[in-house]
Amino acid sequence: MKTADFYYDLPQELIAQHPVEPRDSSRLMVMDRQSGALQHKIFRDVIEYLNPGDCLIVNDSRVLPARIFGVKEGGDSVNEFLLLTQKEQKVWECLTKPGKRAKVGTRFVFGEGLMVGEVMEVLDDGNRIVRFECEDEFFSVLDRIGQMPLPPYITEKLEDKERYQTVYSRELGSAAAPTAGLHFTNELLDAIRAKGVRIGYVTLHVGLGTFRPVKVDDVTNHVMHSEHYCLPKETADLINETHRSGGRVISVGTTSCRTLESCPVIDGRIQPSDGWTQIFIYPGYEFKVIDGLITNFHLPESTLIMLVSAFAGFDNVMNAYKVAVQERYRFFSFGDAMLILNQI
Repeated sequence: MKTADFYYDLPQELIAQHPVEPRDSSRLMVMDRQSGALQHKIFRDVIEYLNPGDCLIVNDSRVLPARIFGVKEGGDSVNEFLLLTQKEQKVWECLTKPGKRAKVGTRFVFGEGLMVGEVMEVLDDGNRIVRFECEDEFFSVLDRIGQMPLPPYITEKLEDKERYQTVYSRELGSAAAPTAGLHFTNELLDAIRAKGVRIGYVTLHVGLGTFRPVKVDDVTNHVMHSEHYCLPKETADLINETHRSGGRVISVGTTSCRTLESCPVIDGRIQPSDGWTQIFIYPGYEFKVIDGLITNFHLPESTLIMLVSAFAGFDNVMNAYKVAVQERYRFFSFGDAMLILNQI
């Protein structure tokens, strides 16, 4: 299968630049997984398609305000630092711009002195290892001086940093939001629970690799970036009980899906797991765990549209995207959502 097969034309004006208010007022396209039949709803209507005994699996990762700007010590030039991966307590792998000024041994001052960083190493891919120093707790300082690392296709400023967090986010570590969850409000989640649908939590810290384009012609030659995940025993037990009792396991987002499909399944039972995953799901993949998927509309030729196509069928998904453009749905991180289930 070719990467170009997953291309579609998207008018620039359909790329959502800001979230809607309230969160659950975004649009929802509902797809029958078998037939590809479509319905057009509002996101809060998702509750109509959930049954008592089902469970929703959500990713509780919280986005770091990981974009910070530092002034070179003893100078006035400004560098942008994007924190990617924590190596030690205050040591991070960072993407820096411009890179040529961030030489080994160079120090930068952040937040008018709230934090100082020193470049310790330059990696083969150009990223830097930076050791930070601050008097207060590192993450509290980061919250004060950092900006949300919004995707490059969002050009408008985000006034409220919490709008790039899900309402259930709690585990700091992502460089990007698990955006399918942005549509839920606490009130909607309470109504879903009241209907007899249980909610389980996994953690997958989303890396910036999620935005990297697929640069190979043949899909099977693409190498995925690695992300850390955790499926706790409580959630594994919930999934196994849901399946045992005939309920459906519905993944909220591709990150929750990738977490569940990365975990070992023994005798039909998913096992608690904690580790790193590079799982790449594209058409032909046989799903082991999930029965439904809530997801946003993804970039052309991305690994995410490939995952959705693997779950719902290539023809069904590409047709749904064509309809979404015709119906003027909003696309990408702050855009509208899709629910895919069997026999809608």
